[in-house]
Amino acid sequence: MSKVVLDGVTEKGTFIGVGVGPGDPELLTLKAFRAIQNADVICYLENESGESQALDIAVEALKSPIKKQQHLGVRFAMSRERVAANLAYDKVITQIQEQLELRNTVAFLCEGDPLFFGSFTYLLERLESQYTSQVIPGIPAFVAATAELQLPLTVLKQSFAVITGRHSDEKIKAALLEHDAVVIMKAGIERPRLLALLKETNRFDDANYLEYISRDNQKVITDLNQLEDKAGPYFSLFLITREELSA
Repeated sequence: MSKVVLDGVTEKGTFIGVGVGPGDPELLTLKAFRAIQNADVICYLENESGESQALDIAVEALKSPIKKQQHLGVRFAMSRERVAANLAYDKVITQIQEQLELRNTVAFLCEGDPLFFGSFTYLLERLESQYTSQVIPGIPAFVAATAELQLPLTVLKQSFAVITGRHSDEKIKAALLEHDAVVIMKAGIERPRLLALLKETNRFDDANYLEYISRDNQKVITDLNQLEDKAGPYFSLFLITREELSA
């Protein structure tokens, strides 16, 4: 992967957002696989226990690097509190910049797709005006969910919306009433509220619920009557589609 010189400025490293997909290592694209192998620095989010799901997904590519690699883990607690998140991003940006100034290629591993609810977005905002950057798309969780269910997300004139469990009741109800297909990401902690909204909008029977899609601990529930009315994990979603096909 070549580095470039911009406007006569001394050549620097390249920052790459690498989408590693929803969880199954075999869903990693060939381009992502090669980018990981060729990177000088592998960067990723890890939880407070030092575990990284993105790193686990990329395990096969990491077994055969083209060169000696450094790893840069970013401790990050999933929370709605943005102050702590921004402090974590600001801290790692300094470390990434140090590597880019050394002309190293830094690959930031992103679960799903880098620009779809991805932390890479916030790092890119802080770096893109200073360094060369690239994005390698990955398979988002909701796309893997439709494949697992073998359920078309949209056909013909059907409309589609993606929202999150963090939206207000009003916005979620509007999406459920207006669109044929709706994906509700980050459903876990909001699961009881979302189940109530699905019933209120008469979309309860249209909905499927999935956790940890394409991973060993995947959970799929197609009858929401079997789903406990309590909070679930962060990596979960509702996929709602209409049974009838629009003409």
